[in-house]
Amino acid sequence: MSSRKTVKEYDEKDEGIFIRYFLITFLLTLVAIAILGFAINIGIREREGWLKLAEGLKKPSQLVSPTRGNIYSDDDRIMATSTPRYYMYIDFKAEGFALDSFRNGKYNNVDSLAYYLSGKLKDRTPGGYKTYLLKGLKSKTRYYPVYAGTISYADLKEIKTFPFFRFHRNRCGFYANEIILRQKPFGMLASRTIGDIENKADSNGLTEGRIGLELRYDSLLRGVPGLNSPQRYGEQWRDNIEIEPTDGMDIRSTININIQDLVEKALTDKLKELDADVGTAMVMEVKTGEIKAITNMERVGPGRYAETVNHAMADEIEPGSTFKVASMMVAIEDGVTEPGTPVDVGNGIYMYANRRMTDHNSNHGGYGMITAEKAIWYSSNIGVAKIILNGYEHNPKKFVDGLRRIGMDTNLKVEIPGAGKPKLRWPTDRYWSKTSLPWMSFGYEVRMPPIQTLTFFNAIANNGKMVRPMLVKDIMKNNKVVKHIEPEVLIPKICSERTLDIIRDMLYNVVNYKDPTPAHRDGTGKPARSDVLTIAGKTGTAQIASGGVYKTAGHNVSFCGYFPSENPLYTCLVVITRPRVGLPSGGLMCGTVVKEIAEKIYAHSMVIDMKKMPDDSLKIPYPNVKNGDYEALKNVMDGLKIKADVTTKINSKYVTARENDGKVTLKDLPLTGNLVPNVVGMGAKDAVYALENCGLRVSLSGRGRVVSQSVKNGAQVVSGQTVTLTLKE
Repeated sequence: MSSRKTVKEYDEKDEGIFIRYFLITFLLTLVAIAILGFAINIGIREREGWLKLAEGLKKPSQLVSPTRGNIYSDDDRIMATSTPRYYMYIDFKAEGFALDSFRNGKYNNVDSLAYYLSGKLKDRTPGGYKTYLLKGLKSKTRYYPVYAGTISYADLKEIKTFPFFRFHRNRCGFYANEIILRQKPFGMLASRTIGDIENKADSNGLTEGRIGLELRYDSLLRGVPGLNSPQRYGEQWRDNIEIEPTDGMDIRSTININIQDLVEKALTDKLKELDADVGTAMVMEVKTGEIKAITNMERVGPGRYAETVNHAMADEIEPGSTFKVASMMVAIEDGVTEPGTPVDVGNGIYMYANRRMTDHNSNHGGYGMITAEKAIWYSSNIGVAKIILNGYEHNPKKFVDGLRRIGMDTNLKVEIPGAGKPKLRWPTDRYWSKTSLPWMSFGYEVRMPPIQTLTFFNAIANNGKMVRPMLVKDIMKNNKVVKHIEPEVLIPKICSERTLDIIRDMLYNVVNYKDPTPAHRDGTGKPARSDVLTIAGKTGTAQIASGGVYKTAGHNVSFCGYFPSENPLYTCLVVITRPRVGLPSGGLMCGTVVKEIAEKIYAHSMVIDMKKMPDDSLKIPYPNVKNGDYEALKNVMDGLKIKADVTTKINSKYVTARENDGKVTLKDLPLTGNLVPNVVGMGAKDAVYALENCGLRVSLSGRGRVVSQSVKNGAQVVSGQTVTLTLKE
């Protein structure tokens, strides 16, 4: 019976558990259904309302502008960098604007704020600022400018501590908008080559390059914008960066600040002297093609010049007589002439195809019979034209093909957008005439930017190897080189070694030839002759055409050369347009500038091996040795490798030193505690120490070593007594 009861009790217990389990499951199911219902209701019926509420806690996503990359000089000095600047505003409709404090506060009021702003910004008086700020309060605008200009971040931090502005933004309404400005720490140096950026950011919040390297390398410099979604936390908005911006890469240019500075000064001084319209100067490193300096100065007012256009790269001009070198190179290479080939230039006037050709000395009777090399030395239009006519009059295409062969129309792949291109006239051209060949031979009826002339002369200096002009040599990220740009060879050899030697000899004599005859017909580049280093090059003078007429538009004068001529390191070109003072002369006007540039570069880069320098006639074997502390004296003498002759054992702290026949003899200088020591011959430091160590006071007169002491050595020491020491060099 008890067994059945037990079974029944178990059945009842199981039934109770089942009922409770069922009820719990049922309730949980109802809760799940309710949650699902609420979710469906929120997700479908109330979706728009909740989304609007969420939007109220989140501002629209904003682009985060990256920092534009820097442009450096060849020695890592910043030539262009991005700097944050700030416009300041007051939101007079801010939610918690402290109106009572602004108007009537004891400390943080409009009077105090106006006083501080006036002292900092200095564009209004305190009274003027108060009137201005109260006018803004009356306008109730959210964008009332505090200051018309921009300020730095350091100034912004300071202004945030001013009265009233030190409140929270909601109370004071003060806020600032950041803009990024491009700054050039070296001002106008190579400004047109470095370039500029647009004043406004594009639709992606990025700054865009406008000219120069800023435009050419814009895709690397500008970076990639990030994304910010500000969210509200309580009463404050906080930035929520979803995508970090990627800052732009840096570029290291080939420009050398020191060379650029001296080139710009030398050119500008000459332009002012000549009252010229435009001047261009470039310096190229021979082996690499790196442009170390490039300046383009244009007259913007009486005696004032500034960079406005990159004439060195963009201008397509008739090069004039510097082109004669190319003509002579083609003629020698084709076997048309030799350096000693005679050519009769007569009285400096030559008629060809009913057109008058003249030499620059035609008013002095011309050069008469000269040689081909002297046609270059003297820059004779007639001499070069006759040589070219003799070889190519019946086959002008061969001459133009020769010019192409030596690189006169080679694509230089210049890194500056908008660079000009060389234009050689062809016999099949519409405007080719019978006079085209001779006039081309001395630099007319061809057009090319100055950089093309510089590159050709650099190839002559570089043993015939034409390299591409370089303005950038490294792409960097976080101060590490990502890509190094190697020099690019455009033409391995523009001519044979023999022709090259002849041409280089001609260019040397353009500058350095001294005529031994009474005529004294030195080369036209004589003004570029230097006593410091040898310069080789060629002068150029070309009339500027205007409407097909050459006589009224002025001249381009030029000089292109390299230095030192025996082992060229740099090639330099100077072009000056429309000089108003003096007779147009490539040698006198431009050669002198190249000379100044060359000598200053040489002075800056000169390294002297002191070990190879001859001894000065006043040289002494070692400095004067003074009496004094033995250990200190011994250390100095050991360091200078001066041998000491010690006749007796040194037992005391001090010694005497005597110089005789190149030897220094040291002797013991014992000191007795109660007797005044002998300090004559010591330096001031040792003498003072020795005397004060005995309880004496010291007064010094003069400098050098001690020559006398007021209290004789060996006298009894009187504690506190003053000893006057006289010192002489």
